[in-house]
Amino acid sequence: MTDTMISRRNLLSLMAVGTASTLASCASSGPVTRGYTITYRDNATQVVDPSMGGGNSELDVMYGQIADGGFVIPAVPYQKIPSQFYRQRVSNSTGQPAGTVVVDTKSRFLYLTESSGTAMRYGVGIGREGFAWQGEGVIQWRQRWPKWTPPDEMIARQPELASYSAKNGGMQPGLRNPLGARALYIFQNGQDTLYRLHGSPEWNSIGKAVSSGCVRLMNQDIIDLFDRVPEKARVVVWQ
Repeated sequence: MTDTMISRRNLLSLMAVGTASTLASCASSGPVTRGYTITYRDNATQVVDPSMGGGNSELDVMYGQIADGGFVIPAVPYQKIPSQFYRQRVSNSTGQPAGTVVVDTKSRFLYLTESSGTAMRYGVGIGREGFAWQGEGVIQWRQRWPKWTPPDEMIARQPELASYSAKNGGMQPGLRNPLGARALYIFQNGQDTLYRLHGSPEWNSIGKAVSSGCVRLMNQDIIDLFDRVPEKARVVVWQ
């Protein structure tokens, strides 16, 4: 099949529709390794193999293998994740105006509110640091394929991370980097809260409370959020 040039945001907007009941009917899907390739305007590419999907082309694209920034992000075996944590458009039940990011740490959901009375909802995993902060802030800085520098408190708990300290230059970007493919940095009153919205290769941590980190999304979802969220977006975190 001939490769297709398309806007990733437009395609994923079409893909991220439907209800949890519809998505729950999906069968299993293995890693995407062959089939046809979609080439996006930002030069990312995605390989989609319908023969290996679970009969749901939307999810096969949404969580398929992506080549991005010199890295190949593996497909997510989405059938192993509870369907409520799939990326999907829902009614805006947050009470927040359009363009706001809402993190509901208790329910393990992140919402990006939209002007049409809807919101894009993403499943998240919440780490120890993710429970440590609540209130309002702003996305002051954003980074594609960020370095990871564990804070001193984390190094004190896990001394084996000392090689990634700020003094040692942090961990270089990559598939094993805990911040994943994208990171959004939350500030409050001009100060870094040390609270991050970031990608993660650990798809099986979505919907769970995990040992460390802030708010993690699947890499495919943080890329989608990164492309949608407005500059200097307001962030509201609920405990």
